[in-house]
Amino acid sequence: MKKVIMAVALMGLAAGLATVSVNAATVVNTEERGYISVSSSANTELTPDVVEISIAVRTEDNKSLQKATAKNKEISDSVYTALKAMINAQNGDYVKTADFSATPLYTYSGNKRNFDKYQVSNNVIVHTKNIEKAGDIIDKAISLGATDVNNLTFSVSNYDKQCDELLGVATQKAKNRADIIAKSASSYVTGVKSLNISCSMNQNNVVQYRLMAKNLSFGASADAAAPEAATPIQSGVIKIFANVNASFFVK
Repeated sequence: MKKVIMAVALMGLAAGLATVSVNAATVVNTEERGYISVSSSANTELTPDVVEISIAVRTEDNKSLQKATAKNKEISDSVYTALKAMINAQNGDYVKTADFSATPLYTYSGNKRNFDKYQVSNNVIVHTKNIEKAGDIIDKAISLGATDVNNLTFSVSNYDKQCDELLGVATQKAKNRADIIAKSASSYVTGVKSLNISCSMNQNNVVQYRLMAKNLSFGASADAAAPEAATPIQSGVIKIFANVNASFFVK
């Protein structure tokens, strides 16, 4: 009987030791570590080498949606064919449909809705690296019956690479700044606590180019004469910004 009691006691002691061991392993060092938070930025200006042009063909008919659609198809086919011939697909250029809609339009008189006409719209995006042809592309589309040029968006093809380089510069500036501050406080940087980064382009590279209604003619003839000089389009420059908010541990 004494042997049994002794065995139970030893097992209890062993269990107690095991419990102590586990608790000791979960103790967390709550010693606070000092850190410095800094921010920095870097930017550059680049000449755009890509342009996207949004062009629309709108047609209307007072009685038939089919007629409005057929008219739109005729003009859109001519516009597509001409624009594809003006770009270089092997260089990454393309023409694509951005949106197509066919819908009745109504006017309202008080609470009464009155049918007005049917409208069909085919929106096309032209993406090309040949920025010099932007004016010619616009003029050609208009001469063939396009009714809207909604906007032009300029960009750079190596945007990601430029962002990476700028973020590297901004991060190094943040580290240098933290080193200076830490040294002034008789400390030194021991590691990174956190890094928050961002990269963006300015929005001044979007050029609005809208046609006035008085210059429009729905279903314009494909034989309409194009202007002698292309519509002047200036791409300007694009600014890319990189921002870094960083925290560094110090000792």
